[in-house]
Amino acid sequence: MIHDLPIGLALRRFRRLNAVKQGAVAQMLAVSQGTVSRWESGEHEPDEVHRERIAALIAARAGEGSDAAIRRLVETSSQAVHLVCDATHRLLAASPSRLASWQVDASDYLGDSLWRFASPEIAQAEAGLARSGWFERPYQQVRFETGGNGSPEIPVVPGLLQWETIPLADGRVGRLTTTID
Repeated sequence: MIHDLPIGLALRRFRRLNAVKQGAVAQMLAVSQGTVSRWESGEHEPDEVHRERIAALIAARAGEGSDAAIRRLVETSSQAVHLVCDATHRLLAASPSRLASWQVDASDYLGDSLWRFASPEIAQAEAGLARSGWFERPYQQVRFETGGNGSPEIPVVPGLLQWETIPLADGRVGRLTTTID
């Protein structure tokens, strides 16, 4: 299940990065081109079934082909950093420093959304991304203060977070999340 992200904007960015026409996406999702247009403009929201189909279409998968290098860089970084799919928040990779603060085996969470561990400040920052143009361009960066989330499994430590988008080789987008000391 995907949280309430602006899936239409994420779909539009995916299409633009991959030079895919609305009609082609409409065929893949068995809807009209006008429906895709209304989702992308925010005029309408897709139902749950279509949200899941869109997420499957645009979800990032690091670790294969060219993106294996990005995954290795994250997994060997000395900074507290992890990489998620920008559209679904599914975990793609995490650094040893980040894993040291988590009370779980990261392999159990690879491919799973970390959204349920978001602090209120993370949720608020996410809600403001669409207004900031986050989904309009491939290279974005934002910094914000967060409080803790109270989770014993995957705690969010209060402090300064930085999000950066990373276009992946297959035209999907990852989000690098770094704790700034």
